[in-house]
Amino acid sequence: MYYFLPANVDPERLKSAGVAASDSKNTVATLAGTVLFFLDTCHSGNVMGSGKFRAPLHITGVINALASAEDGAVVFAASTGKQFSLENPAWGNGAFTKALVEGLTGQADYGKKGRITVNMLDLYLSERVKELTGGKQTPTTTKPPSTPDFPVALVP
Repeated sequence: MYYFLPANVDPERLKSAGVAASDSKNTVATLAGTVLFFLDTCHSGNVMGSGKFRAPLHITGVINALASAEDGAVVFAASTGKQFSLENPAWGNGAFTKALVEGLTGQADYGKKGRITVNMLDLYLSERVKELTGGKQTPTTTKPPSTPDFPVALVP
């Protein structure tokens, strides 16, 4: 069972402190319309710094399940299932979150038309995260096949 956990999670309280991936999938399935789901997480089993979590947790199955739930979700993930999601104290968060904030506040508006679409954001995240991490992290985007490109943010 995959759980989304906060950075300061107590390893003895995983179930009560986290959100099960199945709960996220069930929630997405009940929402009307298209859902955007941003995952700034990695496969890292050693996120606690202890030896208990050494096996990599592949999130690829979780992403595919979210994208296929009923109407599905457009899932933006920070890294592939075999990569770490890198952070830097200078950014105040991870490379993915830094790129996401930049993109949604205007950097992903490639045509300078005052709007950012799913595809524009996908391209920006892909390029910017690779740039920030020296190619060590590759974000991925999964969306249901019938989902067209649509605006996700307006830029003044």
